Amino acid sequence: MATLILVRHGRSTANTSGLLAGRTPGVHLDERGAAQAAALPDRLAALPLAAVVSSPLERCRETLGPLLDARPSLAFHTDERISECDYGDWSGRKLAELTDYPLMEVVQQHPSAAAFPGGESMRAMQTRAVEAVREWNARVEADHGPDAVFVMCSHGDIIKSIVADALGMHLDLFQRISVEPCSLTAIRYTRLRPFLVRLGETGDLGALAPKESAPTSDAEVGGGAGAP
Repeated sequence: MATLILVRHGRSTANTSGLLAGRTPGVHLDERGAAQAAALPDRLAALPLAAVVSSPLERCRETLGPLLDARPSLAFHTDERISECDYGDWSGRKLAELTDYPLMEVVQQHPSAAAFPGGESMRAMQTRAVEAVREWNARVEADHGPDAVFVMCSHGDIIKSIVADALGMHLDLFQRISVEPCSLTAIRYTRLRPFLVRLGETGDLGALAPKESAPTSDAEVGGGAGAP
């Protein structure tokens, strides 16, 4: 029953410029994003992290830099499957320029049918990301036990698609989910179902530290008592 902490990268220069960065190289954190990254070690300080997995793009690696500096013994990996969506010919363009394209309406209202020219479909994006999460979850649990906690740093649409899968939501509903830069989302996977235990959290996650009594695969009827 490993717990996954999904970190969206900190605010980037593309975010503030209104660009659809995609996989364009050379996109870095801006000043605010660097400050968000610097705060990440304290936000995760209470959690005994087993591993960190990152999108290979610069803005994700920069977001994790302070955390890895604070925990030099922490195992670090990159995985192409949690890289940004391949927006193809749309990559690097101003979002304002793309608003009137018919495809943008499909992206917003029917993303399971959206495929970017010269890039990938949103269904393919979700499939590879969820596959990565499931494989890393099994690997971390096998190596570190059922109470292990691990971090994945990725991108907004990737995280939203993983959350939609965890909730059993159709991809066409994933635009209803919001994850801000450097927000933390936690999913606990069990044998029978995943539990979304935090979404877009901007504070610390100390309440997710392993407890003496092990959690179960059952939902708490009535909602439970929450963190102590």
